Amino acid sequence: MSAYPSDMPSNSGSSFDERRWVIHVRRSLQDEEIEEDSEIPVSIFSVPKNLMVADPDSYVPQQVAIGPYHYWRPELYEMERYKLAAAKRTQKNLHTFKFQHLVEQVTKFEHRIRAYYHKFLNFNCETLGWMVAVDAAFLLEFLQVYAAQEGEVILTRVSSRMSHLVDISGRKSAHNAILRDMVMLENQIPLFVLRKMLEFQSSSLEVADNTLMCMLIGFFKEVSPFKMVEVLPKVEIKECAHLLDVVYHLIVPKCEGCSTEITEEGDGMTPTDHGENTSFGQPSSVRQLADEVWKIVVKIQKGPARLIKRVVLSRPVKVMLKLPWKLLSNLPGLKFVLQPIAYLCLYNQEKDNGKPESENPPDADKPPLVEEIAIPSVTDLFEAGVSFVPAKEGIAGICFDDKKVALYLPCISLDLNTEVLLRNLVAYEACNASGPVVFTRYTELMNGIIDTEEDARVLRERGIILNRLKSDGDVAKLWNGMSRSVRLTKVPFLDKAIEDVNKYYNGRWKVKMGNLMKQYVFGSWRFLTVLAAIMLLLLMSLQAICSVYSCARLFHLNSNSTSTSR
Repeated sequence: MSAYPSDMPSNSGSSFDERRWVIHVRRSLQDEEIEEDSEIPVSIFSVPKNLMVADPDSYVPQQVAIGPYHYWRPELYEMERYKLAAAKRTQKNLHTFKFQHLVEQVTKFEHRIRAYYHKFLNFNCETLGWMVAVDAAFLLEFLQVYAAQEGEVILTRVSSRMSHLVDISGRKSAHNAILRDMVMLENQIPLFVLRKMLEFQSSSLEVADNTLMCMLIGFFKEVSPFKMVEVLPKVEIKECAHLLDVVYHLIVPKCEGCSTEITEEGDGMTPTDHGENTSFGQPSSVRQLADEVWKIVVKIQKGPARLIKRVVLSRPVKVMLKLPWKLLSNLPGLKFVLQPIAYLCLYNQEKDNGKPESENPPDADKPPLVEEIAIPSVTDLFEAGVSFVPAKEGIAGICFDDKKVALYLPCISLDLNTEVLLRNLVAYEACNASGPVVFTRYTELMNGIIDTEEDARVLRERGIILNRLKSDGDVAKLWNGMSRSVRLTKVPFLDKAIEDVNKYYNGRWKVKMGNLMKQYVFGSWRFLTVLAAIMLLLLMSLQAICSVYSCARLFHLNSNSTSTSR
């Protein structure tokens, strides 16, 4: 037992109470209600460390602690008096009940509340009940502002002491700071507690549900960066776990039939893979390059090219090409020239067979790197003739129309709160989503197409990005700073849009020529070696032919035929 406390999380930072732990375990094993609550999925998680390291301020509350994870942080104690003031006003609104009666009702659902949290909550039943009830009273008073905007009657009048925190216009900094804290994954309480609190303050459960739904819709419209979505999906309050879960279900479309298989990021999405393009080492690529070069040479009928064609098509060269490779490689002088070609072919054969270049490659023990999605930047796509059109359906409307040459992207408004929401949605999806990580894939898509300030400017001018930050550079920095996905899955409609964009872009003539030069010339020293070997072979063949035939006579015949044609 002495070794166990070191592994037990302690929310209060106090020493581990072994006696209380034993009582808790014994009671849990004897309590039949645990079996019913065990079916409740965990929905309030600790942010994964690899995401937390990237930007801790986006995941740790700075103004107010909601729920048990950050309740005892000294820098958040300032908000406790406002929470207690909200609890007092809730008690006045109850008339016949005391606030303690609400706490007792909430305490009955202790096991259900604990089931929502991923961490072990080192609180007794009474402490947890009071904590959740007071936080719920504060949240309801804060959220009723949005219910008023939706036309619902306000339950409790906001006091003058809370006026600098609860702002209907949303312009005050404290109001925005609380909004940021309310959408953080580690700063949540179960939504059913808010529903129970409203039920005691309303005439019926139906009225309570309608009031809460108005609050949630108004809250979503305030924090959601996607402002152009015309029809919001229907969300049942019973199916939502907490506030962040409500926002997630209203933003992220349901992806039916999507694969949940974890895949390599390199499956068609690595920077070196562009649709049908293959690596230089594959024989099909070499043959393709040779065909393209030969087509160009065939069309040239002037100058030295004509002489080179005669040499290549001459009978000695044809006989030489028909000789076996082993015989050619043993000819005096040709062994040195053909050695690079043989090495290249051997390398390609090993690569095609899946054999490594060496027995112990230097990066064999390292995990594969997760690269950003291989897709051209906004500037490159714009110069290639692609237009950017706002998608009214939100993320579900992302697609590429090859007939109109238009990429449809959801319109997103970026302000000081947006990055916090985006990061926590990614973290929540990584921890909770059993299916494909649709929202994370969307952030990776935006990260892939936005590289520079110019990319952000183009999207802003096309109405895709509504920039409320200082500059377009801040927009590019926001997207490029988004953390990579924790889980890798396939999202069919997003992957199809990426594939269609790459197919169109890579099909452009200029892009083909650029990729050809990068892939075969600038990116491969082996190709330059082969090219030098071929040139040396041609020069040696030309020298051999000139030693047998008179090259001066050939040039003389060329000049005579040219003058006669004139």
